[in-house]
This record gives sequence, structure tokens and C-alpha cells, in this order.
Amino acid sequence: MGVLSGKRVAMLVEDDFEDFELTGPVDALRAAGAVVTLVGPAQGATYRGKRGEAVVTADLAAGAARLKDFDALVIPGGHAPDKMRMRHAMVDLTRDAMEAGKPVAAICHGPQLLISANAIRGRTLTCWPSIAVDIKNAGGLYVDKPVVEDGNLITSRKPDDVPAFSEAIIRALAAVGSRL
Repeated sequence: MGVLSGKRVAMLVEDDFEDFELTGPVDALRAAGAVVTLVGPAQGATYRGKRGEAVVTADLAAGAARLKDFDALVIPGGHAPDKMRMRHAMVDLTRDAMEAGKPVAAICHGPQLLISANAIRGRTLTCWPSIAVDIKNAGGLYVDKPVVEDGNLITSRKPDDVPAFSEAIIRALAAVGSRL
């Protein structure tokens, strides 16, 4: 039994995700006892990392995902978030998780999905440097740090940040149970 036993996490997935930004948090969350569900555009579909190091299969279609079934939402980076933002079900799930105050974690280009969900105005976050201007234009405050926690929002910049990113997600999820 891990510190996150009984916690349920939705990890969004689409083609061209940054391999370690998906596999690193998934492995850390599962090791801590969380149940991680890969949520993609289509249940049973296979999605490939942009580096070709990881291939995953979606456990659930985003259109069938219900926020009430999850305690947190994680958005990996790479080119996947640009594709995810074109999927209404993924945008809706992200917006709903932010509005519900559930832990939402995004790394690298992941905040692109948060921008499409209109969920960063007035928030402090970090991301891959090339989308910092997008964060600012959407009303967020960009800072260049390995991990930024602003309320229920956790963000990181790149694969090198994955260990600290994963630790922050685990801390936030562990705290959810202690607040109830």
C-alpha cells in the first residue's frame, strides 16, 4: 500500500507526447500506489512518443471520461498537447478539473491545453520556453523554475524536471485525502 493507495489519476495521451514526460510520472504515481488511467481520443488506440521510446494504449476515451472518477489530471508535453487542444473532450475535462480544484499537472507544452481550456488567467506557471509568450498572452504569469505550484495547478518545463514534477503531483494528491 502506497501513500496514494486509492487515488485515481487521469493521464492524457495523444501521439507525439514527450516520452519521459508521460512514462516518468506514470511510473512514479503507480509506485506510490495510485491507479493511473491513460485517457486518449479513442479507447484501445495506440499512441507513440515523439522519440519512439514509448508506445502506450489508451484505457479510456476522453469522451467517456468523467471527472468524478478521478482525483487528479496530468498532461504530458511534447507535440501531443497541440493535438489534445483540438479534442473538445480533452479541453472540457481539463477545464472541469481546474474549476473543481482538483490537482492538475502539466509539463513542457502541456499548458497549451490549459490555455485552450481558458484556465490560466491570473495563475503563475512554467512551461517550455517557446510557449512562455502564449502563457503571458492568455493572462498567466510565466516563471522559469523546475516546478511551480499555484493552488491546484502544478507545472514544469522539460524532461529534466520530471522527478521534481512527479514528487509535486504525489504531494498534492496525498494532501487531497488529508483535507477531506
